[in-house]
Amino acid sequence: MQTSDKVLNMLGMAQRAGRVAAGEFSAEKMIQSGKARSVLVAEDASDNTKKCFRDKCLFYNIPFAMFATKDRLGHAIGKEMRAVIALSDEGLSKAVFRLLEQIGGEKHES
Repeated sequence: MQTSDKVLNMLGMAQRAGRVAAGEFSAEKMIQSGKARSVLVAEDASDNTKKCFRDKCLFYNIPFAMFATKDRLGHAIGKEMRAVIALSDEGLSKAVFRLLEQIGGEKHES
């Protein structure tokens, strides 16, 4: 199994555990409430979305990465396309970022 598939599988587990805020509005609420432990933005998201969430994560000191496509992120959590996913579980967030380091994704740890 490829490392990127492992990351997507972990996102599916996080969704089943109720530790995911999917979509821009939900992710933004989780970030502002202080519950987000990491944020993933789709590589094919708009430049405005990427900048908005990069800036927000830097401000709130939350690890941020760009990974996969909107279609793959949404499919991983059993939903339609999603540009942004926020994780609220510390352990899963760390595990996802360890795997992202292996594949060399664009990461911005705060």
